Amino acid sequence: MTNDYLESVKKQFEYYKMLGDKTFSQLQDEKLFWQYNDDSNSIATIVKHIWGNMLSRWTDFLTTDGEKEWRNRDAEFENDISTRQELINKWEEGWKCLFNALNSLTTEDLQKDIYIRNQGHSIVEAINRQLAHYPYHVGQIVFIGKMATNNNWTSLSIPKGNSNAYNADKFSKPKQKGHFTDEYLNKKK
Repeated sequence: MTNDYLESVKKQFEYYKMLGDKTFSQLQDEKLFWQYNDDSNSIATIVKHIWGNMLSRWTDFLTTDGEKEWRNRDAEFENDISTRQELINKWEEGWKCLFNALNSLTTEDLQKDIYIRNQGHSIVEAINRQLAHYPYHVGQIVFIGKMATNNNWTSLSIPKGNSNAYNADKFSKPKQKGHFTDEYLNKKK
């Protein structure tokens, strides 16, 4: 396995981070704390959980168990975030920890094993585990954002009813080499 894998997962993580960023930008502050009911989570609570998970999984990624002794997972679901800035700070801190860990990995590291809750994972398995976990929660964030904005939501992908026009535009151009998330990531610049 080559560094192509690492570059690919970085792009995937960047894409899902961007979806969260663009959702936050569409919401008024109070909507970040809105819950459908007492059994559901607000965006702020989901961010706190992702942040806690990221710090636990990616801190000392190659050398310590991914479930750190200092992590209090249950407290991640008790929202004590009170401002947009606090939410953004946790969001950014978690992603920074993740990208610092990924950027430090080498091709040789992909042959190593790590542990999460004392269970062995190859590096690729551990990364893929998180690549499934975070998009699951980012999807929740986007869905809550869509509900909270009612009819004022700006689509983060192809708006409803525009698939044919989008595809016609894509197929009218020469084939492009590259990763499908490149298009979305380049739009954010």
